[in-house]
Amino acid sequence: MSGSFLKANARKLIFENFPRLFFITLLYIIIASVVSWLTLRLPGNIDIQGMYDRLSAGELPSITLIYSNFRLIGVFLAVLLSLFQPVLDVGFISFCLKTGRRQDTQYTDIFNGFIYFVKVMAIFIVTFTFTLLWSLLFIFPGIVAAYRYRLAYYILLDDPKKGVFQCINESKTVMFGAKLDLLIIDISFLGWYILDITVALLLPLPFAFPILSVWIAPYAGLTRVGFYQQRLDALTA
Repeated sequence: MSGSFLKANARKLIFENFPRLFFITLLYIIIASVVSWLTLRLPGNIDIQGMYDRLSAGELPSITLIYSNFRLIGVFLAVLLSLFQPVLDVGFISFCLKTGRRQDTQYTDIFNGFIYFVKVMAIFIVTFTFTLLWSLLFIFPGIVAAYRYRLAYYILLDDPKKGVFQCINESKTVMFGAKLDLLIIDISFLGWYILDITVALLLPLPFAFPILSVWIAPYAGLTRVGFYQQRLDALTA
């Protein structure tokens, strides 16, 4: 199945599950946005907006200025909040998997990642480390590595009894010969992401809220679920 077919099927699923799908997606986006907003504004974090204003005024911030409000507790809390995001993302993948397979969904599905918190974090750390190490060689091996591990969370959700490295290794197997296909699918959403960021920055809100993600997140998520199911079917055929 081509990427265009997978995207058409994703759009069909979105309209079949309207408006429930949009409300659940909105809840996910609100939580993710609040976490991101808090992470950037914790005491001890670098003032990104302040640095941007100084750069706009032609002033180059010094090292002393950058670390003038640096506090260990702020960094610690920021790390904890940043770990919240991949777990929340896994919950949204769980929701998309259920929707793509036409199973009953609940608002609580977006929190399913917390059920497997330890394994999700282990997969995140291991795949991030492997991808970073490959990236040290050159950017291309890093991209290949990132796509090699992309389906590890999906495999974990399908069978939570599987170990961390089993999920990672099975992802490598499922993605063999299909990494470029998923890359093309991801690139096809690039215009949507740029539009989403642009609209979020233009909205008269005290923080950037990705309102178009209410459409884009399930659209991309269900397309990737279709890709995952396609790869499973190809391996079992």
